[in-house]
Amino acid sequence: MNLSFYIARRYLFSKKSHNAINVISMVSVCGIAIATMAIVCTLSIFNGFTKLVSDSFSVMDPDLQITVAKGKAFDPGTKVFDEVRGLPEIDIISETVEDNALVKYGDRQTPVQIKGVSKHFRDMVNTERLVTYGEFSLREGDVDFCVAGVGVAANLGLRIDNISPIEIYSPKRDVKVQLANPSSAFTTAYTYPAGIFTLNQVKYDENVILVSLELARELFRYSSEVSSLDIKLKNNENTNEAKTKIQKLLGDDYLVKDRFEQQADSFRMVNVEKWVTFLILAFILVIAVFNVVGSLSMLILDKSADIDILRHMGANNALITRIFKIEGWLISMTGAVSGIIIGLVLCLIQQHFGILKLGQDADAFVINAYPVQVMVSDILFVFITVTVIGGLIVLYPVNNLKKRLNRKV
Repeated sequence: MNLSFYIARRYLFSKKSHNAINVISMVSVCGIAIATMAIVCTLSIFNGFTKLVSDSFSVMDPDLQITVAKGKAFDPGTKVFDEVRGLPEIDIISETVEDNALVKYGDRQTPVQIKGVSKHFRDMVNTERLVTYGEFSLREGDVDFCVAGVGVAANLGLRIDNISPIEIYSPKRDVKVQLANPSSAFTTAYTYPAGIFTLNQVKYDENVILVSLELARELFRYSSEVSSLDIKLKNNENTNEAKTKIQKLLGDDYLVKDRFEQQADSFRMVNVEKWVTFLILAFILVIAVFNVVGSLSMLILDKSADIDILRHMGANNALITRIFKIEGWLISMTGAVSGIIIGLVLCLIQQHFGILKLGQDADAFVINAYPVQVMVSDILFVFITVTVIGGLIVLYPVNNLKKRLNRKV
């Protein structure tokens, strides 16, 4: 065993001549352990929220989505898209037209997002799971139907057993408004409510009405253009590899987004909150680690006689300073390891028993308790952070000892 490490380990766990040093050393270890535990638990909770968002990908979020880099619509009938359709990784491609419109039902009206979907939408989405009231039907013969989000249905007071149609108004592209006849600047379409869907996502529930692709093209004055191509990959296909291959075929004029990029705003918000919270807790950790300075300084004073004995036995200044440097590192790492273990135990308890609740009203949230997911990368990052901060702060009392020893030479 390395002599410096052996002596440092003995100093850490042996009883000191002054009991206050033992107390301060224990306070240092506990302070670091508590701060480390808080960081581990906090990062794990934010990971849990990230996982919750990813698990709550709606059935309408495709594996991959192709959109145009500039503009709102593109023609999917070109040769390059034929090459995309021929890729072996792709199972289904569904055409989609999306745009904003104003809908009116009875004496109520509200702005919504009209989402026109092709017949392949049924093959991509479990419509029985999607629709919670009524049925999924978008067109029968010459009659157009729609399926509205539960929030939209509530705002409009939709009733699927009512024969009154929904009126949809969309401004015509490249048409100036005539003050004498402003209604001529709008395209009007009529559709009947067939069902109501619920995804527990405001993005869809409060804004979207599903209609047929043909009705959407008629409403927004498109011929063959689409807003996006939604892609479902075959089972066990690697999303990143398929995305890279499609992007290479399409070039920079188009964007290929996976599910995380389609929900970029949600993930960005969670990640920003996660790392801002980490920086705040890291600052608290720095304050806790400063206790090591006091503990190590008092230990150096307490072991002055031992230092003189070691010097008389032939120990050089480098060996002596290394002993106390390792001592400081041991205090930091003991606190770090203890905090990580306690944090992991608490996360495990929360994960299995859900002790920490989100609120008194269990029905007000999608989940009842704070979600937790422990990531090995976060644990390693926390350990390295504590070790680096502890190692840097230890240098201050050790350098003072080194200067004092040099003056005695």
